[in-house]
Amino acid sequence: MALPSMMSLVAYAIVALVILGLIYFILKIGKGILKWVFGIVINSILGFIAIFALNYFFGIAIPLVLPVIIATAIFGLPAVGTMAILKAMGMLAA
Repeated sequence: MALPSMMSLVAYAIVALVILGLIYFILKIGKGILKWVFGIVINSILGFIAIFALNYFFGIAIPLVLPVIIATAIFGLPAVGTMAILKAMGMLAA
């Protein structure tokens, strides 16, 4: 049984380091993307909870129509705040 040459060991070490570097890079980017998606999902859920709270507890009748639902799903709480301001100014129909 022949031992591998020093050159092949160096090549294997370089390949292993490159693969480990790529794995680290992918996990680092994936973690950032996952954190971003998680933030959007939480903001959207809080937005829908805020709409229902405004409708049922505070008597501000924000209509649950498709544009309001889409805006809340994309922007979350800022969209709900905008809808509440539009409702207070009389620009959002009930």
